[in-house]
Amino acid sequence: MVLKIIPIFVVDKQLNERNMPEVFRFFGFSFFFYSKEHEPLHIHVEGNGGMAKFEWNGTEFVLTEKQGIKSNDFRKIKTVIDENADIIIKRWNEHFNK
Repeated sequence: MVLKIIPIFVVDKQLNERNMPEVFRFFGFSFFFYSKEHEPLHIHVEGNGGMAKFEWNGTEFVLTEKQGIKSNDFRKIKTVIDENADIIIKRWNEHFNK
């Protein structure tokens, strides 16, 4: 199943209250990073009472933190991240001037 999506870009001048550019929303989850982030490249996911963090290892995004996410939601999140890794990497690089 391909879940390629059209991302919702939040420009830096319109950061939300937690100072985080949102890359996109999908399945009730927000995919974002904080403006004062650190390497390695990674993406945070929050929604439906849970959170996760995935880091780029040079080939794919791998789970590094997970709390309160149901297994069905996790599969959807991982698929969205895998299918849209290019968008996540592009937004990270644009935001941090890489």
